[in-house]
Amino acid sequence: MLKKFPDDSVGLVESQAIEFNDPLGLACGRTLDQYTLMIETYGELNADKTNAILICHALSGHHHVAGYHQGDTKPGWWDSAIGPGKAIDTNKFFVVGVNNLGGCHGSSGPNQIDPQTGKPYGPDFPLMTVKDWVVSQARLADHFGIWQWAAVIGGSLGGMQALQWAITYPDRIRHCMVIAAAPKLSAQNIAFNEVARQAISKDPQFYNGRYYDHDEVPKTGLMLARMVGHITYLSDDGMREKFGREMSAGKLMFDFNPQFEVESYLQYQGERFSTSFDANTYLLMTKALDYFDPASEFNHDLSLALKHVTAKFMLIAFTTDWRFSPERSREILDALMDAGKEVSYTEIDSPQGHDAFLIPIPRYMEIFNAYMGRIAADIPALAEENTHAR
Repeated sequence: MLKKFPDDSVGLVESQAIEFNDPLGLACGRTLDQYTLMIETYGELNADKTNAILICHALSGHHHVAGYHQGDTKPGWWDSAIGPGKAIDTNKFFVVGVNNLGGCHGSSGPNQIDPQTGKPYGPDFPLMTVKDWVVSQARLADHFGIWQWAAVIGGSLGGMQALQWAITYPDRIRHCMVIAAAPKLSAQNIAFNEVARQAISKDPQFYNGRYYDHDEVPKTGLMLARMVGHITYLSDDGMREKFGREMSAGKLMFDFNPQFEVESYLQYQGERFSTSFDANTYLLMTKALDYFDPASEFNHDLSLALKHVTAKFMLIAFTTDWRFSPERSREILDALMDAGKEVSYTEIDSPQGHDAFLIPIPRYMEIFNAYMGRIAADIPALAEENTHAR
């Protein structure tokens, strides 16, 4: 535990479990009669409830976005962007981080207890879609009495949720920040996800998703899935800069053990992930990624899907991101422009690949901060509009 928190940190934080008893109908045809969303909040909700920001997480993310839990030495996953005086300034905004349904960090999901059986849901937890998550998040907004988010913000899968928010609830979102995302997955991205799922499901310890009953974890499968995924989050330039062809022992060993630094790094990442993430959740999250395609409900016309959005958009892409390349962000840009919507777009030159959206790159933070200033400036007008809307 840190003895003193940085001045721009939200400091010590605690998670909150919010219980919902209103049945939630899902795209798969099933219903969750009751469910829990695990969240964290930072900053204060103003009297008009017009300064709220929703942070949507990526595949392996969760609700712990900023600050420190008791005993932590490292902060939440986007602490570089959230806190007093940071881009998402908690002196100005009330920030909500949420663990998606189907997650494995406290929200209802495969590793949580099914109230009908008293045992973990395991593979019986229903498959989710991005739209399902957005509907559950709207109910979370209702819980706080938030009629309209000042902004919904997310990177990668989180950016897809932000985009879906603008489409599903056009009147309930003022600004939409979509970072390092895409309007749908390419065949290549779906293929990477399938390789990861096969690695997990073919692990002898997987037991068709019922490994809880055997007190086991499909650790090898999870390691392989994470290693494959992690390669796609980095760029060739970034890997060359970070690892090159450096060898741990400084020479060839002529065996099949890890010898290059990049091999050791991937094994370390896989090992760490296999002890902190749930295998069934990984399968569920990657399927939600595969299924995301909001234009499919509008004759596969993204500009038509965006016809009724009212949010102002900020799109951010990174030059070396090949998982969700700038071309994919420009697809969203073009569709918004075709629909006559207000949108800003920037590409950040960085060597870090897809992971760049998590890194406080100076130019990225400068633009991020400037746009958040615009969101803050809109809050008084938002309060007046919400008064008339009600």
